[in-house]
This record gives sequence, structure tokens and C-alpha cells, in this order.
Amino acid sequence: MKIWIVLLRGINVGGYHIVPMKELRQLLENNGFEKVATYIQSGNIVCSYPTNPSHKISTLIEQKFGFKPSIFALTVENLMSVIENNPYPGDGGKMVHFFFFHSSPSSVDYNTLDDVKAKNEHYQLIDNVLYLHAPDGIGRSKMVDKIPKAFAKAEMTARNLNTINKLAEMVEE
Repeated sequence: MKIWIVLLRGINVGGYHIVPMKELRQLLENNGFEKVATYIQSGNIVCSYPTNPSHKISTLIEQKFGFKPSIFALTVENLMSVIENNPYPGDGGKMVHFFFFHSSPSSVDYNTLDDVKAKNEHYQLIDNVLYLHAPDGIGRSKMVDKIPKAFAKAEMTARNLNTINKLAEMVEE
């Protein structure tokens, strides 16, 4: 069995695509997953499964909850690499955000981001992760709304540094 870090996109947001974590853990455990743990309601899972669990989890959620979420599955090595590559490690956990893409984006419109970027905001794309440092908070960042356009609406999901660090702790347990 291999350890996986699974990020679900767009669940439990604004009253849509509701997936109670307790039910999700039970669903996965009943279908061959081991050592299933979740963190907060935004769809963060650490589990053991022999192969990439994306398709299996997506299918199970569709059967149980009636919709098919996007799934981003990381190995422990992937997660540790994402943490090591973070160009803003010393800043606060809610000020640094990680935007995960399924693969490295083939085209990026940096002008779209730079046109609205605050003077104290910084970003960097490394492999398939966009790192955003937004010291005034992500809710005030005008760049966040432009990220989908700049990346040609590529499928992505985002987590803050606090969540990434917690997932790393969970993997080590």
C-alpha cells in the first residue's frame, strides 16, 4: 500500500457538493482504502491505497453523493517536493497559497496576473504548482480572481500553507 495525499476540488463550498468527512472516511474504508484520515471540511485526505486513487475516489463520491469532483492525488514525495520548492516558506500560513494543477500549465498569461498584482504580492510557478504570497490576505487579492483566466481555465485546486503543513504532519504520523 502506498500513502496518498488527496485534494478534492470544490466540495463543501457555499452549500454545494456537500461531503461529510465522517461519511467519506467510512466510504473509503469500506472500499479498500486503509489508514484514512481527513483534515477540515475542504476535502483533504491522507490514505493508503495500492495505486493512484483519483478515479476510484471520484467514482465513489459520484455514486454516494451524486457529483464527480476533481481529484488531485499526490504521493508523499510529491508533497515534500512542493513544500521544499515553496519560495515563501518563512511567511504566515494563511498568506502563502498553493494552486495545484494536474500537470504543468502549457501556457500562462503572466500579463493578466501582473496587471492586478498588488505591490506586496508575489507569485511563482514551479512545475505544476503556482505559489502565491498575498500578505494582505487572499480575500483582498485581485490576482486570485484572475488566476483561472491566466492559466486558460486549467483545472486546479488551492490550499494555504497551514493546510499543506498539516497534511505533511499527518503523513509523518
